[in-house]
Amino acid sequence: MDGGVTVITNPTVSVRLTSTISSFEVNKRYNRGITIAEFKGKLEMVVGTPASSMELQLFSTTDKFMQTLDDNEALLGSYPVDDDCKIHVIDRSGAQSGEFSDLSKVEKFEIPDEVYEKRTDSVRSFMKKQRVGRFNEEETAKKEAELAAREAEEEAAAAAIGVGNRCQVQVVGLPTKIGTVMYVGTVDFKPGHWVGVKYDEPLGKHDGSVKEKRYFECENKYGAFVRPLTVTVGDFPEEDYGLDEM
Repeated sequence: MDGGVTVITNPTVSVRLTSTISSFEVNKRYNRGITIAEFKGKLEMVVGTPASSMELQLFSTTDKFMQTLDDNEALLGSYPVDDDCKIHVIDRSGAQSGEFSDLSKVEKFEIPDEVYEKRTDSVRSFMKKQRVGRFNEEETAKKEAELAAREAEEEAAAAAIGVGNRCQVQVVGLPTKIGTVMYVGTVDFKPGHWVGVKYDEPLGKHDGSVKEKRYFECENKYGAFVRPLTVTVGDFPEEDYGLDEM
């Protein structure tokens, strides 16, 4: 009986790929039996660097530099490449970092609006013919009227709410909350009329200030802004949680 030890190595290895011309990290699995030259050919489709302009650096699973994969005839498996090691591709072709991922550097085709307006094969032309969206004057007018009516309703509801009123807030999809009205009026962060409420429990979002502007004072997470139509004022006493009971 042979008392020797047999070492079984996985024929493939999963590595993390990075490059000097991209900020992305890609995970790929490769056969250990391919040569470094063949490996570079496969990497060309991943990182965009010509195989002839690649310099490959091997890093450990903890991103510690190990060595350069500089022998094109050697097998990938002849190097100490383990699962989750990183192989960093250095581009020697002169390409700049982000050249293939920064869309702001891509030259874009632009057409003057007056020229686009005259085209009959454009999306705008199609929408006009089909009276879709803002090109449907009747539907647009209807939506504007609904919005104006809603805003008038909100304004009327706000006028009936006073600072200091006890209130109940009912927002669709959220539990009912009890609190005190601390602010009524317009705000800088959104259009329309709003009601600032200090809840009896920490069920809010802030301390009465939004985007560095203070509207009222309360403890953090006790304050919130809600639409007037979600607020009902009345005799809503604070909950007695029985903390004085034995």
